[in-house]
Amino acid sequence: MSTREITLQNLENTISDNDIVLLDFWAEWCGPCRAFGPVFEKSSEDHPGIVFGKVDTEAEQQLAAGFQITSIPTLMAFREGVLVFAQPGALAGPQLEQVITAVEGLDMDDVRAKLAERAAEAEQAAPNS
Repeated sequence: MSTREITLQNLENTISDNDIVLLDFWAEWCGPCRAFGPVFEKSSEDHPGIVFGKVDTEAEQQLAAGFQITSIPTLMAFREGVLVFAQPGALAGPQLEQVITAVEGLDMDDVRAKLAERAAEAEQAAPNS
């Protein structure tokens, strides 16, 4: 599968309807983005079970702002609807493969338990209103 364009209109369904989604936040004028593009595209062909989405930060400024993108390219990985990886900077092919292997190997029950634990701790630390 090749990469697909991600917009504000299709983001939510893309993340919720697929097990693993990788998002590349990029812009045409960005040199490192142009260097990472072919690496991302090749990986999309090597991993047909994963959705590889590209978010043009110029066209989708609201999405970029919502994800607090301050540097491009930025790669984000979602597994079962949960953001499990976010990192700015262009990756080489082997680095991207490491990220994919790590995301595929996650125990999502453990991830959700840790997220719930952090949320409970944050709630306890917050002053009562």
